[in-house]
Amino acid sequence: MAEIVGVVGVTHNPLMWAVLRQSTPDDLARVAANFEMLRDRVSALRPDVIVLIASDHFHMLMMANMPAFLIGKANEMRAGHPNEERVFGLRPARLGGDPDLGAHLLGGRDLTPGFDFAFSDEPWLDHSFLVPLDFLTPGLEIPVVPVFTNCNAPPIPTAARFAELGQHLSEAIRSFPGRRRVLVVGSGHLAHELGGPRQFLGESPDPDFDTQAVSWMAGGDVGSAVSAASFQRLTEAGNESYQFLNFVACLALAGGKATMAEATPTRFGNLPFFSWDM
Repeated sequence: MAEIVGVVGVTHNPLMWAVLRQSTPDDLARVAANFEMLRDRVSALRPDVIVLIASDHFHMLMMANMPAFLIGKANEMRAGHPNEERVFGLRPARLGGDPDLGAHLLGGRDLTPGFDFAFSDEPWLDHSFLVPLDFLTPGLEIPVVPVFTNCNAPPIPTAARFAELGQHLSEAIRSFPGRRRVLVVGSGHLAHELGGPRQFLGESPDPDFDTQAVSWMAGGDVGSAVSAASFQRLTEAGNESYQFLNFVACLALAGGKATMAEATPTRFGNLPFFSWDM
């Protein structure tokens, strides 16, 4: 049977990644240290596969067809898009996959009764997947099952639906008949503004939201996270704060208090770092 060995939630900010490639300025020293600590933790957990919950940024999924949730099931997949290499220096990569586990999460021959997932046998991952993997598994050697979530194109699934996603993934992973040590990684933001008037403030656009979000994770409080993380509240926190919902899925999947819950202050706002022991 498969075992969930750990759950981690991290930022995928590509501007932060680009700066850390060159040096470690004072305001990112804590970020670099957090990633190093989590990288050591991932290595110690020895996962066979990573189930990675993240949101595409209009690279693979477009307005012509925008699923709420999509699971990638492929032996190999592309990661990194040309504009991400051009703008951020994020080089394209080839990642291994686990199509058997991906198919099982979908439900096998019949879709799971809880979710009508979309799926892809040719997933192409963007920086929301590649940046966390580059920090946590620098060799990119661990196979990945990507779980795409729509956090960018309203209508967006509710926080309650993301909690249900986490619960489903928890049950589905544990019911997989093969032996797997599974690490679950969530990729997202706290309060975040992109292209709006609060972009590049040098601080969080909504520190109160960030403080609340950290308290939900630290307290294992799924109910409060679901109740508070409405579309309106997330919009007030910043026009790109919806990807916080990927962490709600992680919280519900882990089913307990985070052993690490931090909003790290930087020039890019408060960057999230969460970890749960299983």
